[in-house]
Amino acid sequence: MKKVYFLFSVLVLLAASCKKKEQPCELTVSKTTAPANEEQMVTDYLAANNITGAVELENSGMYYRISNAGSSKRADLCSFISITYIGKFTNGVPFDQGTRTFPLNDLIEAWKRGIPLVGEGGKLQLFVPPSLAYGNRDITDPRTGAVFIPKNSMLIFDIDVLTINN
Repeated sequence: MKKVYFLFSVLVLLAASCKKKEQPCELTVSKTTAPANEEQMVTDYLAANNITGAVELENSGMYYRISNAGSSKRADLCSFISITYIGKFTNGVPFDQGTRTFPLNDLIEAWKRGIPLVGEGGKLQLFVPPSLAYGNRDITDPRTGAVFIPKNSMLIFDIDVLTINN
């Protein structure tokens, strides 16, 4: 009987040690706030284009609209997200689009803050001041060196969150 108890105890310990422990995400978003002139750039764009329903995110200077809140499963900075997106300039011309999977923490500040506002299946639009995107640096094509996002650009992103893996 002692052997059975001992074997049972060993099996329980092995099973417990193999169980994945849920660790809370310890990463946090920065407290970057767009300067007043950049926030004015965004609010002027919204007004000039009669865009209603956009809400400022926590005094950041970035505005967003949610068209579908999605499920209750939300991303945090430790999540891998699969999304379909279109990035556009204020004149409506796209500069990037696709369906990709990313670790959320590796993305621009606007996405780190905006994507967790919706769950899987969610859809939102972000109106992003330069300091929460690429700031005062040109983004160039690594093959050609051509600038495809000029520095200090306000950007608009339409994002569909497909899956979230925490």
